[in-house]
Amino acid sequence: MTNTLQFFKCLAHDTRLKSLLLMRHHGELCVCDLTSALQLSQPKVSRHLAELKRCELVKDERRGKWVYYRLNPSLPDWALEIIDQALSSDPDYLEMAQERLKTGETCC
Repeated sequence: MTNTLQFFKCLAHDTRLKSLLLMRHHGELCVCDLTSALQLSQPKVSRHLAELKRCELVKDERRGKWVYYRLNPSLPDWALEIIDQALSSDPDYLEMAQERLKTGETCC
């Protein structure tokens, strides 16, 4: 995994932080789930997911024509604790995205 500074730099963008927190909460999400939840274009979401992958924070898995993302299972405990703290400390931060995931149409 990347060093501590790189970890925080990777999470310094709203799209990357929300994507990572949503993956932590849901286990894994398809790119189309994230585009719906975040109300962003597929290329924009994919670009941010590529950055999270480059930072070794997420892993991806292709299933047919869809790509699913989840947290890297080898993240150190300190990184998971920070992610969990962020997830639980401000439930309003993800409220709209969570609602869109519940009610949104999924592509896969």
